[in-house]
Amino acid sequence: MTKPFIAILMGSDSDLPIMKASAEILRGLDVPFEMKVSSAHRTPVQTHDYVKDADQRGAVAFICAAGMAAHLAGAVAANTTKPVIGVPIESSLDGLDALLSTVQMPGGIPVATVAIGKAGAKNAAYLAAQIAAVQDAELAERIKAERQANTDAVIAKDNALQEKLANGEI
Repeated sequence: MTKPFIAILMGSDSDLPIMKASAEILRGLDVPFEMKVSSAHRTPVQTHDYVKDADQRGAVAFICAAGMAAHLAGAVAANTTKPVIGVPIESSLDGLDALLSTVQMPGGIPVATVAIGKAGAKNAAYLAAQIAAVQDAELAERIKAERQANTDAVIAKDNALQEKLANGEI
């Protein structure tokens, strides 16, 4: 078994501009990941085989991005008991079709579903990292440090706003 990693699957290479956000978050947190184009509909055998293989090699969680019918996350969840996080991609109906297809899973086959698009891709990576951090105290500390940096950035922006307000600039 290799070092624990996060598996990112996309139903199409057209999802890559959105899913780069997941890769950037995981890379920034120093979390190993794999990224693959694999379709629930066009490559079902290859998708199944990859999930089974990744599961055996140490995948901690699966992030699955798809638009339209968005069955990728469900197809993956049907083949693993590891956490699956679905990222709905906007391709039609403003992404609502993908959101509903991802979130409406039958009982017993859960898929955690995040926001449509880039915000969802980021949150999927954070959630997958948090899942991995349950067994990795150093990763948990990196996530806490990132959260603190985000807090500090918002506070700094508010301080700058308050200063502008006090000086009559706004």
